[in-house]
Amino acid sequence: MENQVTIFDHPLIQHKLTHMRDVNTGSKLFRELVSEVSMLMCYEATRDLPLKEVEIETPMMKTKSKVIAGRKLAFVPILRAGLGMLDAMLEMVPAAKVGHIGLYRDEETHEPVEYYNKLPSDIEERDVFVLDPMLATGGSAIDAINIIKKSKPNSIKFLCIIASPEGIKALTEAHPDVQVFCAAKDDGMNENCYILPGLGDAGDRIFGTK
Repeated sequence: MENQVTIFDHPLIQHKLTHMRDVNTGSKLFRELVSEVSMLMCYEATRDLPLKEVEIETPMMKTKSKVIAGRKLAFVPILRAGLGMLDAMLEMVPAAKVGHIGLYRDEETHEPVEYYNKLPSDIEERDVFVLDPMLATGGSAIDAINIIKKSKPNSIKFLCIIASPEGIKALTEAHPDVQVFCAAKDDGMNENCYILPGLGDAGDRIFGTK
């Protein structure tokens, strides 16, 4: 599992994450921090993209330089909180296509329930990045990846900001072929399956609905 999971320790990410956790951080700043952390994570999550050499002309001379070698990417946020990560990812890779998977957690069973599914028509040609700020029980991530795998994409990576040990274990066991990236691995979950110390409900804090 160690090679399957990347937990970021970059000072900028940890600094921004502290402000995200703070109960006094309002929705506007929280959204900005989610976006900034997502952008920083995107650098690392795309580190293995292949390059090819092309010839260009600088103001001084012709030279050879590198560009991404034609890999097609897709970003798939899990609704609704995953939308908070999407714009930052698109700023980094504007040519990526976007899909959406809608899941909500049943308040009694804590199990994910699917209500929306729309993926790019050429998903089988793409490397998919699944986005969700929180990985708690792992149920939503596992179900979303199960849905995406039916379309046979090239590869799948999962990006979250905060993860519980239980969620990481469940996701990596269910999908050992999926690389997981997160900004922090927290202590655990409470009886309502909220991550501790966590940051509360990411969707509510992004959209100011609570």
